[in-house]
Amino acid sequence: MHTDTERCVRAVQSKDARFDGWFFTAVLTTGIYCRPSCPAVPPKPRHMVFHPSAAACQQAGFRACKRCRPDASPGSPEWNVRADLVARAMRLIADGVVDREGVTGLAARLGYSTRQIERQLLAELGAGPLALARAQRARTARLLVETTDLPMADVAFAAGFSSVRAFNDTVREVFALSPSELRTRAPKHAAAGTPGVIALRLPFRAPLHPDNLFGHLAATAVPGVEEWREGSYRRTLRLPYGHGIVALSPRPDHIACRLALSDPRDLTVAISRCRRLLDLDADPVAVDEQLRADPALAPLVDKAPGRRVPRTVDEAEFAVRAVLGQQVSTAAARTHAARLVIAHGTPVDDPEGGLTHLFPTPEELAALDPDALAMPRTRRTTLTTLVRRLADGDVRLGADSDWPKTRAALLALPGFGPWTADVIAMRALGDPDAFLPTDLGVRRAADALGLPSTPSALTTRAAAWRPWRAYAVQYLWATDSHPINVLPT
Repeated sequence: MHTDTERCVRAVQSKDARFDGWFFTAVLTTGIYCRPSCPAVPPKPRHMVFHPSAAACQQAGFRACKRCRPDASPGSPEWNVRADLVARAMRLIADGVVDREGVTGLAARLGYSTRQIERQLLAELGAGPLALARAQRARTARLLVETTDLPMADVAFAAGFSSVRAFNDTVREVFALSPSELRTRAPKHAAAGTPGVIALRLPFRAPLHPDNLFGHLAATAVPGVEEWREGSYRRTLRLPYGHGIVALSPRPDHIACRLALSDPRDLTVAISRCRRLLDLDADPVAVDEQLRADPALAPLVDKAPGRRVPRTVDEAEFAVRAVLGQQVSTAAARTHAARLVIAHGTPVDDPEGGLTHLFPTPEELAALDPDALAMPRTRRTTLTTLVRRLADGDVRLGADSDWPKTRAALLALPGFGPWTADVIAMRALGDPDAFLPTDLGVRRAADALGLPSTPSALTTRAAAWRPWRAYAVQYLWATDSHPINVLPT
């Protein structure tokens, strides 16, 4: 979008928050860059240049605006819509792969040369993977500086910097303030309430309808791993350097997030996975505009605009749970999952009580005894085959997944039909166009709305909803009175 100068100028002059994260405005006369909704008086159009990323602004020599804080804007929705090389690379960078494995590790994950990845990212984002990762480290550093009392040296290494000097230089260059000045100027927020807990706000593009989002997570919560408590969805997180516990609470203009981490280096990854879980980088205006064009869906969209797709923090975990949920009730699926957690999960301490384990990895589940599973023999075979293929790496689920190839690999497994493959594509892989025409709830809703209820006819009708069919599923599911559609009290 940053190449459409006229459209960008209009967005800046109207201070349109819908475009935050889509592009950044660099001001030639001041040397700063802003989000489109910056409350300052807009500069003259001839003084504006537009960049596709904060990293590109920083490489061009601009520093972040101290008023609108463009580094804290929602992420671009493009990376959760597309499945090409650039989008997959951006999802991996957000998950901290460059910091942990370097650019060569990023290239190995994607199956391309480092030169090809550099060229593609530079062409589209104006910055290479190292610059993009550096901008992310700067955002993490600012968050730690402003929301914790950690010593600056601990902040530097937790944010992913290799030295305190690199940390100091980057913060001064990006924010035009020293780390100590950042901490002094930071607004004083209420304490998190628990020692070692980081409290922060996760921004999103309005509108956001939380009922089905948090209702789904709470209604399907696995005991010991997830819970709903006092207005918050809480769960354990398995992270690269350790584990964490997160509490997420819906607010009118943000999601309140409280994170307790065993290793602060996991902060960036934990935030990225929480944003992905709640689909916070979606563009609800674009989604709802297209779905509203269908007269059958328009009343549903107008009634509760801004529905998100509840996703996951662990793709392999969700795949296992999808198999456990085949042809059984929500309660039965939770019971099966809880038994696996108790038998194979890793115990954790929760200072607030309620959460006891991390969900077991495929490697931990690969040794399970099929006879110990209280389910039909065919489903046992499906589950054991899945965890074995995941553990061996024959089936890969993650931010770098190629959606069509992964779906085909899942359909090749015994016991995997279109529903299971598509619900994994929708909620684990994040495909916004995944569709469930065989789902009973979708078919019932379609019939009640006068839409075709047979899978083939409904798929044909749903072609007009592309590429947002996963969101259409949320609106269709919401016509039912199932607990997944109700925000818990």
